[in-house]
This record gives sequence, structure tokens and C-alpha cells, in this order.
Amino acid sequence: MSFMQIKDLCVHYPIRGGFFNTVVDQVYAVDGVNMEFEKGKTYGLVGESGSGKSTTGKAIIGLEKITSGSIIYEGKDVTNQRRERTSAYNRDIQMIFQDANSSLNPRKRVKDIIAEPIRNFLKLSDQEENKRINELLAIVGMPEDAKYKYPHEFSGGQKQRIGIARAVACNPKLIIADEPVSALDLSVQAQVLNFMKDIQEEFGLSYLFISHDLGVVKHMCDHISIMYKGRFVETGRREDIYQDPQHIYTQRLLSAIPNIEPATRIERNKERQGVEARYQAEQHKYYDENGKVYALEKISDTHLVAVNINEKGGK
Repeated sequence: MSFMQIKDLCVHYPIRGGFFNTVVDQVYAVDGVNMEFEKGKTYGLVGESGSGKSTTGKAIIGLEKITSGSIIYEGKDVTNQRRERTSAYNRDIQMIFQDANSSLNPRKRVKDIIAEPIRNFLKLSDQEENKRINELLAIVGMPEDAKYKYPHEFSGGQKQRIGIARAVACNPKLIIADEPVSALDLSVQAQVLNFMKDIQEEFGLSYLFISHDLGVVKHMCDHISIMYKGRFVETGRREDIYQDPQHIYTQRLLSAIPNIEPATRIERNKERQGVEARYQAEQHKYYDENGKVYALEKISDTHLVAVNINEKGGK
């Protein structure tokens, strides 16, 4: 049972020009996105740079203005209800950013960084706040004396753990993780990802996990949507996407996953070249002249893929 639904979400940016600076066109950053979030599950959002995946996450949490569509949270439409989105919604929906360096205020000690959402939403006494900060540092595997230090005194992986501690400070229901490990070394990536899975199991968290890396997404996600030019081209369970990819764009992303086995490397390179050639030859079939994907068609109860409605006999 889902606790939150995103319905036909759109984020469009006007392009202005001419003597009177009027709107002459639109950039369809996000165009008709639908998602549902279930407790304790991870929804993966995958696409290349510029696909609209980060804009989608920012629109959900309120950092981007929504052009149209709706956010239904626990049965209520909170899309334009500022009061609700400032209180319970903002407490329950938190974000982990890609770049820990820019998301942590360098002038604040760790205890003040982690305490920010606590002070906004929980209103604890000084003693209760300090106890909560100590608990959060322990949860993310940081020593208690870390709270007196500044962000520059920590490694990239430690900074991301501090960001996670801040995100879970008020016991949220959904965490939007925007490329949370892309700036980290591979060994540190694995540590952070495993840690995120551990706290998900412990607290029943849900994630919207945004990434360009299908290899990482496979490790984390239950349901996955592939995004291109602001729209989904394929969406389904993890096994639907990895075992039966239907769209050529999905196949292209999957073929780019590195393989460390030398014996299969040559075969994978040939496969990748073949997929790339088909993508270049066929991609025009799936998008209209504005680059917008055609309709999603259900091929199973859980698996949808973009199809060319003209070839299907549509109009």
C-alpha cells in the first residue's frame, strides 16, 4: 500500500524572447511523471545528465516549482498547500544531496548541522537535542566527539554520513537520495550504500534513489523507472528492467555497466556496439519532433514501456 503518489508531475521552464520578453517556447524538464512510494521500499530513478531525474526529486521536496500535476501524501493533495508542506510533509520528506561539500555549511559544527531539522520540527530541550545528536552519530557510525568538528575535518564518505544523519534526524518516511555516492571512491560507495540499506531496514525508510548508474541501482532498488528528456521510457520492478529490458534506451544504459570478467569483456564490447548502433538508428521512433516520448504501454501488471503510437495505429 503506497503512502504517497506523484501524478502527472510537470516542471516546465519558459523560454522568453523578443522585444517584449514574451514566452516563445518551453523546456520540458519533467513532463507527466507518475510514481508511488511504499513503506520500506526503494524507487530508482535512472537517466543520463539532463534527463530530468534530479529536477523530479527537487520538485517533490519543494525545491523546484511544479508547473502542473499533483502530490498526494497520505490521502491528501499537498501540491499547493503550503502550510501542510511546511510542517508534516517537510518533516517526513528529507533529502541527501550528491555533493556533501556543498550541502554542509562549512561555518557550522556538525552538531548544529544535524540539529537544524530537529530545531525546525521537534522543538526539543537542549538536553534532549544533545542526546538525539549523539544517537544519530552512533547510528551513522561516527564518534560522539565528531559533533564538535567542522565539515572540512572529515573525508567524503564521513561527510555523506553526516548528511544522512541530518536526513534521518526527524524519523522521515521518505528520503530522496540524489546521486548520493557518485562523488565517492568505489570502496566508500559500497560502505555508504550498505549503510543506507541497513538504516532502511532498521527504520522502515523509503527511498527515491536517483542515479545515472544502473549497476548501483540494481543493488538498491525494488522498482525502477528509466527517464529520458523529462519522461519515463520504461518502468517496472527490478527484475523487469534487468532481465527483460524492452526499450532501446534501457538496453543502452544496461550495456554500459562495466564487467570485470576478462573472458566476457570482448563479448560485452561487441554487444555494447550493437546496442549503440540500434539506438542511433531507432531512437527517432520513440520521440516526437519535440523530443517527448510517446505513450507508455503496459506489457505486464508491473512493466510499462514507451511505444510509438503511430506504429500501433494511434493518432
